[in-house]
Order: sequence, then structure tokens, then C-alpha cells
Amino acid sequence: MKNNQSTLRLIFPQWQGGGTIADFVPELPAEDAYKGYYLGSQLLAFLAPQTTQKTVEIPVTLDIEDRELKNGIISYQAILRQTDTALEILRENNPDRIVTLGGECSVSVVPFTYLASKYPDDVAIVWIDAHPDINMPNEGHKGYHAMALAASMGKGDKNIMEKLPAKVDSSNVLIVGLRAWEAEGGTKERQKEFGIKSFSPNEVSDNSNQVLDWLKSRGISKVLVHFDLDVIDPNDMIAAVGVEPNGMKINEVVRVINDISNIYDIVGLTIAEPMPRTAIKIRNMLNSLPLLKD
Repeated sequence: MKNNQSTLRLIFPQWQGGGTIADFVPELPAEDAYKGYYLGSQLLAFLAPQTTQKTVEIPVTLDIEDRELKNGIISYQAILRQTDTALEILRENNPDRIVTLGGECSVSVVPFTYLASKYPDDVAIVWIDAHPDINMPNEGHKGYHAMALAASMGKGDKNIMEKLPAKVDSSNVLIVGLRAWEAEGGTKERQKEFGIKSFSPNEVSDNSNQVLDWLKSRGISKVLVHFDLDVIDPNDMIAAVGVEPNGMKINEVVRVINDISNIYDIVGLTIAEPMPRTAIKIRNMLNSLPLLKD
């Protein structure tokens, strides 16, 4: 990445978009699983290299009761409020680049559409993820994170779409590491309907050539990279909710992103979906011990 423009580090611990995620993390108490993304975002911020970049955290409610299903999306009102807050913060800071540390996958929607409005017709999305995230409201998984890529393309709930400053055309969207489609909504048929190109983990295991060739064909200069930790093969690391087999190795993901950065201007980078199971268990253990609380 070039360094002659402003970069904002956005801590966005939104967890509500995970929807019914507790069903997929049965080893944790339900409330801990629901809000695990919140702690995950804080840990990413703690572990990330310290820089002089301005850092802003999006305030996110931790009210576990604020999970009402509306318009086919769980925690709809909380997501609307937090979308407004994130947009207000970005407009106030007016960054040229944004590094987002989430939070579930929907944390990419606001920064990506903000950057798409800043660089109209000159951005492509490389969505590195085991899943396509192209569900629509009222189908399949009711969590907004399963709709995140569709929302970035301007497809989804009318009220949310009206708030977003821009969209990226599906012809400028690539999914890397895709290997698990939803039974409903986020299907191969939906991907074909939207016209979204994808590469499997095997297709990028040796080199990044196909990704770079695709980017060259798009005629753009700027790239938005979404990195869902569940793209990583569980034999290499389990850091997200998803544990889909036959994924990308850590070094392969890092190589793809750096190869893109060597040629293109990465103006948006999101790391999303951390579910720190062990850290949550340690926290709960410490909370149960004497002399550690007031």
C-alpha cells in the first residue's frame, strides 16, 4: 500500500449480524457465542501492529435483548443504528483508506460502499471467504453477515441500501477461497445469477496469477479486500466460526493479499469473523476466581 494518503483504522466490533451464530458454536454459552465477535474485534485491535494511523472505534450495543427479527434480519434496528454511526464517523474523518477490524462480515459493508463512492468506477472487491455471503433477507440464514457481499453490491434490504453511499457492480466482485454455499440463498445458482466470479482454494494454492489476471481484466486501479478468517483451512488454524475443510493456508491468504498490493492500491482491508473460543473460556474462568473482581 502507498502511504501518502490518510488511512483510518476502524475498530468495528459489530456482532449482531451473526444472527443465530450460537447454533454453530455449541461449546460456548449462547450469549458468549453471540457476542464473541465483539471480543474478537478487540483482540484483533490488540494484536495488530501499532502504527500512527488514526484509530476510531464504532460504538456497538451489547444489549443481548436487542435481537428482534425484522424485515428478515436479526437485530435489524441495531444494525441500522450502527450503520448510521459508522457512516457518520467515516464522513467526519474522510479517510482515503480504511483498515477495518471486525466483527462479523457485515463490518465491510459501510467502509466498502464509502470507498466505492470515493473512487467511483475504479474499485473491485476481492472477497476472501469460505462462503459467498450473497443471501437476501427472508431467506436461509437470517444473519446480516450472510448478506454482506450482496449488500456491498447494493442488493438487500431497502432501508439499509438507501443509507449506503454507493455500490460495487457484481462484475467487479471476485470471491477467493469459496467452498461452502448456503442451502438456500447463498447458492451456486445465486452466484451465477449475480455473475460473480470465484476461485477455489486449490486454484490459488500455488500462486496468485488467476486473481491478478482477473483484476487486470477489470481495468481498475483500487481494490477492496475482505478477509474472513473462516477461509483458512481448520488444519492450519481455527480462528472463526466456520470450520469448512480444505481451505486456504495462512501463508496463501497473506501471499494473495500482498501480491494484489504489489500491483494495485488496496484502499480497503477488512479482517472479519474472529471467534476467540479459547479467549472467551479463559475470560469466563478468570471471572469465576476469587480476588479478581471488586
